[in-house]
Amino acid sequence: SWTSYGRVITFQQMSMALSGVMSGETPDWMTSEHMTGTSIMAVEYEGGVIIGSDSRTSTGSYVANRVTDKLTRVMDRIYCCRSGSAADTQAIADLVAYNLKLHSIELGEEPMVGTAASVFRQFCYQYRDRLVAGIICAGWDKKKGGQVYTIPLGGMCIRQPFAIGGSGSTYIYGYCDAHFKEGMTKDECIQFVKTCKNVVKCILPSFCCTALALAIGRDGSSGGVIRIASIEEDGVERRVYTGTDIPKFYDDGV
Repeated sequence: SWTSYGRVITFQQMSMALSGVMSGETPDWMTSEHMTGTSIMAVEYEGGVIIGSDSRTSTGSYVANRVTDKLTRVMDRIYCCRSGSAADTQAIADLVAYNLKLHSIELGEEPMVGTAASVFRQFCYQYRDRLVAGIICAGWDKKKGGQVYTIPLGGMCIRQPFAIGGSGSTYIYGYCDAHFKEGMTKDECIQFVKTCKNVVKCILPSFCCTALALAIGRDGSSGGVIRIASIEEDGVERRVYTGTDIPKFYDDGV
């Protein structure tokens, strides 16, 4: 047997993999679309929003990119979290950013978060039978403060106090429902996380980071690093957590 990235590969598994190649079968990762098989989330707090995601992009069973940035800037204080087809979500984000830039020139001021969400909804609904795109649009504006809008497959758009999406989200609905509370302050979101056993000073947005760590631990299509951004009136603060910074909820020896 061989060991690859901590997993033991048996001789039988290696023989099966090689036999597929030798017989002329095309591996799925050579023909599959690049998918941000994903864990994304966004949370409103008093004064702004926190958004977060993992960083794995997969092509079939092959990890095409370990450090993808799925938190995409649309305007200075409006971002989107992307899940689904990497190409589709990147194209939609570029189109929305272009339209919002024109809109801001016409208004002479920054557009509202709700306007950005509506433009996302327009494209996702109009091309719902051609695209695979699940979007979370979040940001801050001077009229309504921090806001989170979710635009799932099909083009529905709804504002929520927190939103989760991607393949990893199915594993953390229970955690999010049990631990989320409305009206959280930034200090309550960004606090010491006791589950980070290997870090002396691990300042993390605990609700987001713990939820994403749980999703990464269970979902095979989620992984890599955790990217977090807080968006408020003063601007955007971004952080990346890797390796031992990410909480673990299992024993390596099990």
